[in-house]
Amino acid sequence: MIRILVVDDNLDVLEVFVEMLNQGGYCASAASSGEECLKVIKNEAPDLILLDIMMKPMDGWETLEKIKGEITTAHIPVLMLTSKQVTPAEMEKYSTCIEDYVLKPVTNIELYNVIEHVFDRQRNIQSGVDRAKKYGVDSRVVSEYALLSRSIDINKRFLNIIETRYNLNNAYMDTNDSIYAALKKLDATIRFQKTRLQEIEEEIKIP
Repeated sequence: MIRILVVDDNLDVLEVFVEMLNQGGYCASAASSGEECLKVIKNEAPDLILLDIMMKPMDGWETLEKIKGEITTAHIPVLMLTSKQVTPAEMEKYSTCIEDYVLKPVTNIELYNVIEHVFDRQRNIQSGVDRAKKYGVDSRVVSEYALLSRSIDINKRFLNIIETRYNLNNAYMDTNDSIYAALKKLDATIRFQKTRLQEIEEEIKIP
């Protein structure tokens, strides 16, 4: 059974998420602060962390940095929980550290789909890595394949978040310009990554 730690300083929200996850067949536990989260995962690492951004005194970003800064916990996948608009700057800064964003409010099915997507992505990438290693592909190429496969999928989901969460037609011009610039930059990054990934897939014959 997949073990998920939910971290949120709102006890009512925390209870709701734990119940949702348990109903979905996951084994959910709770931490009511970033500090408690760090103590819990030091003793036993979960398979996934749902981490709220807006917490006090240690917010979700600081907690994330501490999780990823420790060699014993850096491998744990993290989904960020948020009810606010995530900025393009936050996406760019933390895209290598997280698996996705869960935007509150969220339905049971939406939450389960996001979680299962994370594990499906992990399995698919690992399958390609195992196949490449089997045929003796250079380890540096294999690592680049894994990093690009993950990054493309995450960046595509971030691009969708920006497009759906920001009402660009009603935004002020300076905000509008900054969001459009972020969209353009992210789209260019995805296209570049896709081109390189295709080259690698052809090289190591991953269908």
